[in-house]
Amino acid sequence: MAGRKKAYSVNQPATLNNNIPVRKIKIRMKKVYYLTSLLFAALCMQKISAQDFSIFPKGEISNTDNHTGTIWLNELSVPDTVFNYSVAVATYAPGAKLDWHIHPAGQILLITEGTGYYQEKGKPAQIVHKGDVIKCMPGIAHWHGASPGDSFAYVATTPAQKGKTIWLQRVTEQEYKAVKP
Repeated sequence: MAGRKKAYSVNQPATLNNNIPVRKIKIRMKKVYYLTSLLFAALCMQKISAQDFSIFPKGEISNTDNHTGTIWLNELSVPDTVFNYSVAVATYAPGAKLDWHIHPAGQILLITEGTGYYQEKGKPAQIVHKGDVIKCMPGIAHWHGASPGDSFAYVATTPAQKGKTIWLQRVTEQEYKAVKP
């Protein structure tokens, strides 16, 4: 009898050493796999949404007459005797845009959210995205704003030694709609 193999009945399911049918183990393993996959996906989504969270508050809705649409502004740092530049966060609702304007000493925009437009006078508009850096050259008329379907935000650093922003005319609907996606 030592050389005989154990005979299985055709009607009995295959089992492991602890007499749990292999079919039930496979079902349990599938459940564990699906639950693990779901948990992993949830953790990934939490990480993604945490990365999209702005580190600065939106600020207050701007009530100045130099833009169309809704724009929130948060002045993070104003110029003083040591640091002669301002730092601000601007957040735009979809379709909101600033009027044409000039920064006498220039400006740097660090795009932190969404999709927007940037255009210098006499040049085609650029589509800008989160992660882009825009250098607004000193004395050059330009405008920037959100695309029609997306919000848009940036951190702006603006030197103040040559004076404040000079506001010009509104961006026309024709200029805004001329941006080619």
